[in-house]
Amino acid sequence: MRDHAKRKKKAVNLSIDADLLAEAKQAGINMSEALERTLANELKHGRWEKWRSENRAAIESHNEFIRKHGLLSDDWRKF
Repeated sequence: MRDHAKRKKKAVNLSIDADLLAEAKQAGINMSEALERTLANELKHGRWEKWRSENRAAIESHNEFIRKHGLLSDDWRKF
C-alpha cells in the first residue's frame, strides 16, 4: 500500500451508523486508517474490474486459442 505518512491528509465529514462508530471506538480501530485501507481496496477492485471489462474480448480470444492449440510451452513441460 502507499506510504500514508508522506501523503497529504485532508479532513472530511462523514456520517456513519452511531452503533457501528461506538463499537469501532471501543475496539480501538483507527477510523482514518480503516477508511483509507478500505477505500484503497475498493478503488483497486474497481480498476481491476474496469480492466477486465475493457479487455474481455482479448481475454476470451486468448482463452479460445489455448483451448484449440494448447499452451506454447506444452512441448517443453515435463509434468
